[in-house]
Amino acid sequence: MKFLGLLSITDTLVSTWDKFAGAVMSLNSLKDVLDILFVAVLIYALIIQMRKTQSIQIIKGVALVAVLYLVVNIFEMNASKFIFSNVFSDLLIILAIVFSGEIRQALERMGQKRNFAFLSLFSSKGDNEETYDVINNVCRACGEMSEQKVGSLIVFQRKSLLGHLTRQSVPIDSCVTTEMLLSIFYPKAALHDGAIVIKDGRIVAARCVVPLRNEKEVTEHVGTRHRAAMEVSLRTDAIAVVTSEETGIISIAKDGKLHRGLSDAELREILAALLIGSDDDVDSGRKKFLFRKSKGEKTK
Repeated sequence: MKFLGLLSITDTLVSTWDKFAGAVMSLNSLKDVLDILFVAVLIYALIIQMRKTQSIQIIKGVALVAVLYLVVNIFEMNASKFIFSNVFSDLLIILAIVFSGEIRQALERMGQKRNFAFLSLFSSKGDNEETYDVINNVCRACGEMSEQKVGSLIVFQRKSLLGHLTRQSVPIDSCVTTEMLLSIFYPKAALHDGAIVIKDGRIVAARCVVPLRNEKEVTEHVGTRHRAAMEVSLRTDAIAVVTSEETGIISIAKDGKLHRGLSDAELREILAALLIGSDDDVDSGRKKFLFRKSKGEKTK
């Protein structure tokens, strides 16, 4: 019986492949090629959007359910098979409900762009001149907060998407100005707790909570704000800038390592190298400064 069930599934897979191969062989016009390209772009846009909102975890759960359904069919478990077949019969409706938030965000994002709305799903980088302005404003704000001993945590999103941080945050769509940063992190302001996320030259979220994990990778004994900076830079390629409310020291976290004792000028130099260029563009002097702590040199 098990063999027959496995044979039936194999026949189904072979039949599906034959249909796919037949459809490919029947392509004889530009319209069919454009149709396939359009579907490929839609799938790619869907994957990008899911990564932005960390929906990949839900996809893993759906994949696990599909594997269980396959096992149920192989072993001819009739009761379980009946339940799964009824669930999968309304799969599209279930997926639409589960991903309703992600679908809404994608449509809202497309609606925010006047031109090339569909292509906006793929945008990830801003102009270098705009990035310079953002860096200058951040450094000026950090310099003032350092003098006044105001705590802050600023996270720069790079290639890794930070949907898990912004999902439960306060959404903001604001230019990065010194005044805006100072008002957000003002100790009596409602949004001063947590981190802010800067993406594509704009503040996209405030009061972001970074999940802290008690793992061996983060071993330095620091406060919650600095530990959060180390965590987010360890799990992603994001760059996190911290000002301490106790000492006023400016720090930057990269790859899970915290580099402390920066001046606003040094911070500006490092951020320009990391955000506008690439890690390979950081010259030897900056690299020596960034990693001198790991070599046992004393920081300021």
